[in-house]
Amino acid sequence: MESAETRVSGKKRRKRGFILAVVAVVLLVLILAIVLGVTLSRKERGQGGDKFKETFMERCQNFKRNDCQHIWDVFQQAYVNRDPCEVPAEAYDPLIAAVHLESLCNRLLFWSKTKTLALDFAGKKDCFQTVEETLLGSVLNDMTWCGKKGSNETVTTGCPGWSDCVKNPVRSFWGRVSAAFGERCCENVTVMLNGSITTPFDSKSIFGSIEVKRFKSSRENLIVVLAIQKNSITNCTNPSLQNLTMELDKGIGYSCLEVPESQIEECASDPEKPCGACW
Repeated sequence: MESAETRVSGKKRRKRGFILAVVAVVLLVLILAIVLGVTLSRKERGQGGDKFKETFMERCQNFKRNDCQHIWDVFQQAYVNRDPCEVPAEAYDPLIAAVHLESLCNRLLFWSKTKTLALDFAGKKDCFQTVEETLLGSVLNDMTWCGKKGSNETVTTGCPGWSDCVKNPVRSFWGRVSAAFGERCCENVTVMLNGSITTPFDSKSIFGSIEVKRFKSSRENLIVVLAIQKNSITNCTNPSLQNLTMELDKGIGYSCLEVPESQIEECASDPEKPCGACW
C-alpha cells in the first residue's frame, strides 16, 4: 500500500512539472512575440521604403526623357548610411547635377507662407512655375524620408521633423533645390507673400535665407505679389518688405502689388484670363 509520504512526493513532482510546463509555454510565447515583432518591424520599414520609391518613380516618369532609376540612385546616395541629423545640403549636389534645370525667364514663382495659394495658381496657369513643379520638387513634394547609420535602406518612419535638427534629409534637400531654383532667375521674378500676417517677408524662411540671395543679375526685376484678405493688416509699406529690398543686390528692380486672394483664386480658375491680368 502506497504510503502518505510517497503520495505527497508524487504530488509535489507533478506540481513542479506543471509549473515548469507553464513557464516553458510563457517563454515560448514571449520568444515568438519578439521574433514576430522584429519581423513585422523590418517588413514595415521595407514596405515604407518600397512605397516611397514607387511614388518617387511614378512621379519622375511624368517628366519625359529622364533616367529615373539613375536619379533615384543618386538621390539615395545623399542620405543612406548617414545619421539622419547629419545630412548637409551639399550632399544633394550630385542630384542637382544629375537633373537639368532650365532657366525660365519671367516664369519663376516663389512663395513664402502662401504655399497652397501659390501652388494652386501655378498649377492652373502655365505661365508660372514653382519649385514644386520641377522634376525634383514634384517627386519629393510632401514626402518624408531618411536613412540610418549602417544601413543602405530608405525609411519613412522615425525620421527627424523639419525643426528637430538643421541637417535632416528633407530640410537639406529643400534648401539645396531651392538654391538651384533661385539661380535660374531671369528677367521678371515673382514672389507671392502673405499679406494677412504682420511680417510677410521672413529673413529666416527658405525664400528669405536662400532663394532671394541667389538673385544676382542686374537685369532681374522682383515683383512682390502681396496676397491680402478683406481685413488684412499688412500692405506694401510693411517694414519687413523694406528689409527685403535691402537683401537685393544693387541693380535688381523691385515693385510690390497688393492683390486680394479672391482675385488670385478667380483668375487661376479662369482659363481665358491671361496671367498678366491676375494682378
